[in-house]
Amino acid sequence: MPLSSSPSLQEEERKNPYRDPESLEFNFRARRFQHIRPLIEDALDEAQHINILDLGGTEEYWRIGADFLNHHRHKLKITLLNLEAEQVEDTEIFEACAGDAADPLLLEGERFDLVHSNSVVEHMGSWDRMQRFAENSKRLSRRYFVQTPNYWFPFEPHFRLPGFQYLSKTMKVSLVQRFQLGFFPRTPDRGEACDLVRHNTLISATQMQRLFDDGTIVFEKFAFLNKSIMAVRAR
Repeated sequence: MPLSSSPSLQEEERKNPYRDPESLEFNFRARRFQHIRPLIEDALDEAQHINILDLGGTEEYWRIGADFLNHHRHKLKITLLNLEAEQVEDTEIFEACAGDAADPLLLEGERFDLVHSNSVVEHMGSWDRMQRFAENSKRLSRRYFVQTPNYWFPFEPHFRLPGFQYLSKTMKVSLVQRFQLGFFPRTPDRGEACDLVRHNTLISATQMQRLFDDGTIVFEKFAFLNKSIMAVRAR
């Protein structure tokens, strides 16, 4: 099944900005693919068939490169790794597995032609787990592409509240307990609210460079501001 939309899904996709090719969110991701495609092409120059590991990825995300992937569908496999295995439709390109991206023993002994991750490292829950996530990204392939929202961009993308990341932890938890914010329903339980805040922690470019010290830091801009940070290591 090619990475395309059936007519019956068109109305649903217009409601979902990450599925709607005309949405701002989709176009940001599509521009991001301009950094990913050369890495895939470089890997394809080396081998007739390549394996990509997507840490925390979804099949839906890869719509940003649908034409390119469909053209090379017989030459690549993308493994989507999440805490619980995703359901996939296009089994020729995608496969899913369960695992913790911060597990030091993750996929021990395996190697991939590219490790990819989009907006996942900020959900690790602690700096220590972010470091282990980064080490896995570097260990499992010679190439990686890791993206994360920028702490210093004024709009917080998960809670959808300008400046939310600059508030104290106490204030963040209080807001989460009282209001529905962004993608999250109101969470009255304090323990659950604390956990939600802890697992949505933006990082800066300096921190990203510390995590991916052998990669190149690239910025994605919006209105002349650095909206997100990308760490890229080519072969």
